[in-house]
Amino acid sequence: MASPDISIDIRPELNSFDHLRSTGYISTDRPWLKLYGIRVPPVSLFNSLSSTPDLALIHQCLPDELLIEIFGRMSPYTLGRAACVCRKWKYTTRNPTLWRNACLKTWQRNGIEANFRMVQSLYDSSWRKMWVQRPRIRIDGLYVSRNTYIHTGITEWQFKKTVNVVCYYRYLRFFPTGKFLYKISPQKVKDVVKCMHLRASKGDSVFKGDYTLSGDGQIEMALLYPGHRYTLVRMRLRVRGTTIGANNRLDVLKILTTGVNGTELGNWKGNILELVEDWEENETHDPDVPAVSHSRGLTPFVFVPFEEADTSVLNLPVEKMDYFVPG
Repeated sequence: MASPDISIDIRPELNSFDHLRSTGYISTDRPWLKLYGIRVPPVSLFNSLSSTPDLALIHQCLPDELLIEIFGRMSPYTLGRAACVCRKWKYTTRNPTLWRNACLKTWQRNGIEANFRMVQSLYDSSWRKMWVQRPRIRIDGLYVSRNTYIHTGITEWQFKKTVNVVCYYRYLRFFPTGKFLYKISPQKVKDVVKCMHLRASKGDSVFKGDYTLSGDGQIEMALLYPGHRYTLVRMRLRVRGTTIGANNRLDVLKILTTGVNGTELGNWKGNILELVEDWEENETHDPDVPAVSHSRGLTPFVFVPFEEADTSVLNLPVEKMDYFVPG
């Protein structure tokens, strides 16, 4: 229900706004009119030697301690976007505490003391420099490898021979604890991302394995396929990025399948990588399952963040994207 016209009194010292004294307004009160003519004192930039004041009202109302607390709840990649907003946010995101927490969480398996020694000896005691330059695996999304091959169809009436383009995907999701999830499926990214978690059911066909990351960015991975005969899948990948610090590509160096003795596996309680650490590449412990080095399906993995799973170009069907170049 509309309220009758009301008049708002303006302080007499605001002589430049005399026309607002008798202005009629409809509906609710407008408290921001009280700010007309009031100049907010400027504040200096956080952690800056510049004497140029910052006129933003949000920086006057929001203390630096609260701003750092908000940034501390963001992911490192969100911090990079926040640094592009203004100069004060850029200087605030350089706070070493933010990047130290991100590094210790990402490389938690190395231990706190080892990370502190590494940042002092290799990265000039800069946690942000360590985050950008040190090879790492991203855990805020999925690595997706899109593979296609041509399958010849059946000749019909001796006039036409069909050719089908078959498309399938390899999915990887890593965890900072040294575990990863693996899935092969013809389903698109937006459909698979829902089941790529540690509580996935057997019907989702998501397999769990172990991995290690070396200092030069090489990943050793191993997982076990259950079934009538156990099959061990070993993969060797290498991390790289299209830009510095992106780490958004995984080059496939080798994919090897081999047999495992069920008795040997039943007595083993550690992770799978420790079991096959001393094995040769062509070694198998089950004569019915020979060691095979695969030469197909070696397309590099492309990183897709969780927030882009529904809009990724990898969701396009084959008729719209018959071939994909990861870059």
